[in-house]
Amino acid sequence: MSKVIRIGTRDSELALWQAKTVQAALEELGHKTELLPVKSTGDLNLDQPLYEMGITGIFTKTLDVAMLTGKIDIAVHSMKDVPTALPKGIVEAAVLKRANSKDILIHKGLEFLNSEGVIATGSLRRKAQWLNKYPTHSSVDLRGNVNTRIQKLKDSDWNGAIFAAAGLERIQLTPENSLDLDWMIPAPAQGAMLVVAMENDIETRDILKSLNHRESEICVHMEREFLKILEGGCTAPIGALAKIEGNEISFKGALFSLDGKKQVSIERRIAIEDAPDFGKECALKVLNSGGRVLMEGIKEALN
Repeated sequence: MSKVIRIGTRDSELALWQAKTVQAALEELGHKTELLPVKSTGDLNLDQPLYEMGITGIFTKTLDVAMLTGKIDIAVHSMKDVPTALPKGIVEAAVLKRANSKDILIHKGLEFLNSEGVIATGSLRRKAQWLNKYPTHSSVDLRGNVNTRIQKLKDSDWNGAIFAAAGLERIQLTPENSLDLDWMIPAPAQGAMLVVAMENDIETRDILKSLNHRESEICVHMEREFLKILEGGCTAPIGALAKIEGNEISFKGALFSLDGKKQVSIERRIAIEDAPDFGKECALKVLNSGGRVLMEGIKEALN
């Protein structure tokens, strides 16, 4: 390919790390590339909780516009930030091999776990699951890129803050005072990187196929299908994790109330060949087991 592949990315340290990883892979295949960082709406407004901003794809919209107006050829995203419905004309081109999918707690000592405490997170999912496990605790909103959030935690009197383990590991920021939250169900597609391209750009899409990791793609698609059916366009505390184990996929998904007091969850195993539509099947089971009423309450509380 003679043309230069223009790679769009957010300008945070983590986003640039992800984009440079894709850039290196493409250049290794012999392609010329150019990195074009932009600042997203989600990065510019750090004073308002994400769910209050009411914009789907707040971290991806700026790059979507850049792609649709021909300024970039591809964009690299943390897949958990990408809406389940992509804008018309933009398609998934590659899911890279998934990294650590866990959530992690950065703390100032763990004594607070058995008493009262304050946890910081900008995620409704993390907040709900934390309060479900630690009902005597309270939570505060935390926004910004990874470095900003770590600094805000240091400057505060909070006991800890929750992060995606993959983000910390990628930019080598995981501190010693951290704890893997093995019990917390991650966001759908957490730890996975997605490359999107224009649907009509067949040449670029063909090149990106070689970066796709099929096992990761199967798992994250199942999780995102679960999210899409449950959410119906509304932000909600939803966790999902699919893992390939031998010839089977283990799936765990849950919907929580905003205060964490209620949850509807599902845990199933299926053969890999039965993967298509399984996320949808699990979501419908959750909705029919009390999830529909829970979602109505969430929508009412957030509107």
